[in-house]
Amino acid sequence: MSVTLSGVTLKNPVVPASGCFGYGYGMKDFYDLDILGSISFKGTTLNPRFGNPLPRVAECEAGMINSVGLQNPGIDAVISEELPRMRECFHGPIIANISGFSINEYVETCRRIDGAEGVAIIELNVSCPNVHGGGMSFGTSCTSVAEVTRAVKQVTSLPVYVKLTPNVTDIVSIAKAAEEAGADGLCLINTMLGMRIDITRRRPVVANVMGGFSGPAVFPVALRMVWQVSAACDIPVIGCGGVDSARAVVEMMMAGASAVEVGSENLRNPMACRDIVEELPRVMDDLGIERLSDIIGAARR
Repeated sequence: MSVTLSGVTLKNPVVPASGCFGYGYGMKDFYDLDILGSISFKGTTLNPRFGNPLPRVAECEAGMINSVGLQNPGIDAVISEELPRMRECFHGPIIANISGFSINEYVETCRRIDGAEGVAIIELNVSCPNVHGGGMSFGTSCTSVAEVTRAVKQVTSLPVYVKLTPNVTDIVSIAKAAEEAGADGLCLINTMLGMRIDITRRRPVVANVMGGFSGPAVFPVALRMVWQVSAACDIPVIGCGGVDSARAVVEMMMAGASAVEVGSENLRNPMACRDIVEELPRVMDDLGIERLSDIIGAARR
């Protein structure tokens, strides 16, 4: 069941996605976290952030919308407080999800996390608005993606995986821009943009009006983008978006993903990642799969 990401070995491909599992230790009393392949911890910025005003979550028939706004204690507190607590209950490789609102913020945050105990991969969240670029998300521009990737690669020795937003017209061009700028891998997709309206109160449910839509409804979109990007790029891809079962993990891997993140399903079922890890061997037996690494991109062959 083991897979490899840029020289980092995961005992299996199942990774709780950033923002849906906190820093992991909140689940330590419910199951052994060491069964997981990795944990992508909560999106972290240079400075502490309180997040967006309430309400900031809206339920949907096949998913959810969130506008949490990257609430986190800041990189220094993550290194000094959160990571040590994670290492008490999870001993595998950690994926550090890093966000920022300028290239300088990304660079400084990644510089500080470099060398932190247990952190094996940096996951760059480029879905943040670029405050020096008119508020447009870094991830919607090939130029911005390349600039932030190139800058971060200069300050860290860790593999850098760029997490891409699906809210673009051409995901392949964005992915190739990250690859050409030195990205070691890619993660996709982040949430899609959506909203809900409270028809009784006649106003948007979420205070920020719009937010990130995730859950089973986005799986076909995520799968399509993983397929396209893995075919166009020569670096590993982590598949993410609507994954809720072991069969969905296998499907993502057959599309080209080397590992798979599980997001919103953790909020619906806190035992989701544990259940998927336990279910994977049975699915492998049913499908005649001896090694998961053999099926990466298998649907294309």
